[in-house]
Amino acid sequence: MSRTIRTVLGDLDPAELGVTDSHDHLFIRSPLLPGQELDDPAAAEDVLRAYAAAGGSALVQWTPFGMGRGADSLAALSRATGVHVVAATGTHQAVHYGPGTDPAPDDLAERFVTELTTGLPGTAHLPGATGLPGAHGTPRAVRAGLIKVADDAGRTTPHTRRTMAAAAEAHHATGAPIAVHLEPDGDPYEVLGRLSGRNGVRPDRIILGHLTRFPDRSVYRGLAAEGVRLALDSPSRAGHPADLQAFEVIADLVEAGHATQVLLGADTTTRTARQAGGPTRLLTDLAPRLARAFGPELPELLLTTNPAAAFAADWRSP
Repeated sequence: MSRTIRTVLGDLDPAELGVTDSHDHLFIRSPLLPGQELDDPAAAEDVLRAYAAAGGSALVQWTPFGMGRGADSLAALSRATGVHVVAATGTHQAVHYGPGTDPAPDDLAERFVTELTTGLPGTAHLPGATGLPGAHGTPRAVRAGLIKVADDAGRTTPHTRRTMAAAAEAHHATGAPIAVHLEPDGDPYEVLGRLSGRNGVRPDRIILGHLTRFPDRSVYRGLAAEGVRLALDSPSRAGHPADLQAFEVIADLVEAGHATQVLLGADTTTRTARQAGGPTRLLTDLAPRLARAFGPELPELLLTTNPAAAFAADWRSP
């Protein structure tokens, strides 16, 4: 069976993915960011149209369930704009969910698997959901194409231990890649040890996000040496002091021989960040700077070749 990328409109040959924003959000909400919700389909369509006009072909949304991921809008937006969209299952840190909500129920791995293989809740009967029929000729629900989980700030919590174990179980059942939100004061080596060492996920199936926020170069160089993929996913937005070093981090990894492991994304998580240009600035600002410094082959590698490999899977049904 050939490897494919699972988009909201069905499985795609990796060669057709094109220029990709490997970590972003068309929709997201969190009680930690009141008033900054991304929840307007029309605004999301504007973002995708501007991105497509700049040369963008695909966008990978890392919003997990329970955080307003806009599941019922993703297929229509992809159809309307021509941009391939990859959706996520998974969970974030517990603090991003409402009081009294358990974001990690006992059936967590089963839920991940269902969203990767059967579909996201409420999307099966949307008009033209995927354009691909299910087993009985009915429209197939929009399916997730990756698992997103998160590390903790400080010591690892029981919630994170449960979600990472569930993510590994779902990966083994389906083949889906696992994307991880890292915290600057967390321990990315503990994350790698938990997913790969304890739960047997191959490092190249793990995508670690927010590497720009580790000022010590030995951290991301060491992680790259382990074989993981590195999502440098804040170079086109403002708001965090370490975002300013994004270009330097990319340059350092390229010079260290890890260019084939690097992915780029805008990680637009708030209305304020969206005003800074979102995914479009990856192509109008960052990519030209990389081309001037390293030649035109590097943006193509980081924005096209690497994502096609990172998000492709030999999809299996449990």
